[in-house]
Amino acid sequence: MPTWRPSAQSSSSKAFASRWDRTRTIREWRSTVIKKGFAFLVVLATLGAIGWKAYEKAQQKRKGAERKQRQAVTAIEMAPVKKATIRDVATFSGTLSARSQFLVAPKVIGRLEKLMVDIGDKVAKGQLIAVLDSQEYEQQVERARAELDVAKAKVAESFSAMDVAKRELERRRTLREEKVTSEAELDEADARFKVNEARYKVSQAEVAQKEAALRTAQIQLSYTQIGVSWDEGDESRVVGERLVDQGAMLRANEPIVSVLDIRSVKAVIHIIERDYSKVVPGQEAALTTDAFPSTKFTGKVSRVAPILKEASRQARVEIEIPNPERLLKPGMFVRAFIEFDRHENATVVPLAALVRRNGRQGVFLVDTQAAQVRFIPAKIGIIDGDWAEVVEPALSGEVATIGQHLLEDGATVLLPQPPSAAKSPQPGGKSKP
Repeated sequence: MPTWRPSAQSSSSKAFASRWDRTRTIREWRSTVIKKGFAFLVVLATLGAIGWKAYEKAQQKRKGAERKQRQAVTAIEMAPVKKATIRDVATFSGTLSARSQFLVAPKVIGRLEKLMVDIGDKVAKGQLIAVLDSQEYEQQVERARAELDVAKAKVAESFSAMDVAKRELERRRTLREEKVTSEAELDEADARFKVNEARYKVSQAEVAQKEAALRTAQIQLSYTQIGVSWDEGDESRVVGERLVDQGAMLRANEPIVSVLDIRSVKAVIHIIERDYSKVVPGQEAALTTDAFPSTKFTGKVSRVAPILKEASRQARVEIEIPNPERLLKPGMFVRAFIEFDRHENATVVPLAALVRRNGRQGVFLVDTQAAQVRFIPAKIGIIDGDWAEVVEPALSGEVATIGQHLLEDGATVLLPQPPSAAKSPQPGGKSKP
């Protein structure tokens, strides 16, 4: 029985049919994708339009709220523009120091045998305040005096020898004139005289040397008596510190006590470069301390340093303060107030009235009749505490001091109620709440 085999034409038809099916499937898929994509775009556009409308409504609502807020009446407090004296006063902090202060120290070494003063004691000019052990220095004086006596005895001895040699020389000269003695004997006598004369001069120099040594020993002995002295100022001062105790072994120039002159004190402050040209000697200053907060002291600038320290850019300034009652003490903290400038009959407003609008500083001037405010740009001068000077323009009337930060130019405001209207009298002598 013969085997059936498909013909070449039949195989070709099947392949064509298969390709047709695949093409149709792809076309159907593409059509579906396009339809779904179009539908998605439509939905997306619809949502975008809805969102934009919502945004526009929100913006309109916000703008309306802002407009209402601007149109809302703001309650304010106000204060009058005044004419007054205003001062430019700078505040500095510093430390008090004594007008004069020095240390008392011995000029020689020795044991401190007596210390006659202590902290806070008053001392007078020339007063003896301490004594060193003087035994060694007394012995030096006695030794120097004995050596001087020996030197004086040598002077007498050498003078006697010189006198003998002189008489011998004169005798030899007479004999030589009479041709009794030789020239050699005369020369020998002259040489002996000159030798004795030189010895006499040496002994005189030794006496002067021993006298100087005695004076030195006596001065050294006097240094064991330690006193205080100064050139000018009051006749009395005060002991500030005791630096050693009685019985201590002291070196030369080792401080024993410090002595202060506080009949006037000086405040030491430091000023910055910006204020340097404003401070001059003779300028008055007011000062306060924590020790006496209710007392105000006055002083004058006595010295201004000619240089500024490179590290801090500050200059040292000293203010001298009279201290007749000795209330102020060195080391106290002090605040100094120095007046740099003063303007009489200046236009001033409360500092709280100052505001900034569009980068400009000014005040809101209140029209009490129209219950409106106008923003007035102002040039500000001196600020003194709670008050500010208005240099330009000329101002008069009332300015807003509370609520001004909420205002704009031309805004309507709610004026403060006069105190008399807050509580009106009621019949029977009672007030309306």
